[in-house]
Amino acid sequence: MTTAHPVRAGVPRPREPHRDLRVGAGEVLRACRAVVDPALRAAIDTLPASVVPIAGYHMGWLEADGSPCAAGSGKAVRPALVLAAAGAVGGRVDAALPGAVAVELVHNFSLLHDDVMDDDVTRRHRPTAWTVFGTGPAILAGDALLALAMDVLAGSGHPAAEHAVRVLSAAVQDLVAGQLADLEFERVAVVDVARCLEMAGGKTASLLGCSAALGALLAGAGREEVDLLDRAARDLGLAFQFVDDLLGIWGDPRVTGKAVGNDLRHRKKSLPVVAALTSGTPEGAELADLYARAEEPGADEVRRAAGLVERSGAADWCREQVELLLAAALRRIRALPGPVDDLVALAHLIARRDH
Repeated sequence: MTTAHPVRAGVPRPREPHRDLRVGAGEVLRACRAVVDPALRAAIDTLPASVVPIAGYHMGWLEADGSPCAAGSGKAVRPALVLAAAGAVGGRVDAALPGAVAVELVHNFSLLHDDVMDDDVTRRHRPTAWTVFGTGPAILAGDALLALAMDVLAGSGHPAAEHAVRVLSAAVQDLVAGQLADLEFERVAVVDVARCLEMAGGKTASLLGCSAALGALLAGAGREEVDLLDRAARDLGLAFQFVDDLLGIWGDPRVTGKAVGNDLRHRKKSLPVVAALTSGTPEGAELADLYARAEEPGADEVRRAAGLVERSGAADWCREQVELLLAAALRRIRALPGPVDDLVALAHLIARRDH
């Protein structure tokens, strides 16, 4: 990843063929859901009776009154990475199932807490859990999912269970550190791009790296392959965050399920915003003035801020970084000994998603 200033660096975009692999990735995700969902539901059903309705609502399985629904849960990218990584090292995919369940539980723990911290009122096209059940219950439900994730791995009976728990625990620590840095950015006037990338590496890339590493580890791969997959998925995790931050500004709410411009409204220092603020351009300076105001920006100011980020060159730089990170991840993935088609499809989905 380039360390020169983003907007002025002039990094050329790699000429990766833009084949549409979303159909293939969709099949990978559906196959993953068919395997992981029953195990995930069974695990969540072991939670205290007071927690199950909150967790079930957040997962999209239950209505607020506890009745069944089909709202749909998340994309299952992380558990899919676990299973695809297991296959890519030539191992048994079913051996990695506890890892797939565990990373999805950790991911949803982080989402429950993230919605509270960011005051997000919509997720997956319906009200967030904290707006329905209250802040405290939503936080506690997230805590329960985190504890359950560790229990799923520890109780799996897998010979590598202890190692797997340590890998997942380390990723959670990185995730927490990244989230704390993200919150800190809201209180400080200046954040540089390197610090923002470090934050994203913890907040987002750590769990994706952990997902691929767990898949390889539980499938019996050696340390070299585990590390290779960890690095590849961390590259994809950074790409994921770049895309997420771009969608946070320009995403279609009908597709993303989130309010448009929410990050700008809350003056979050996301990667495109930090790149713009530190660009040395007139647009960056104007954006800094907007961010320095005490009052929350209205709809017109949010649109103005989005235009400033685009015209500063920061958005184009972010898109270039996504392509560079995708290319780096694909080089590592293609060095693996097993079938890598599923991982390749997932990599393209992560880097070129629209929600």
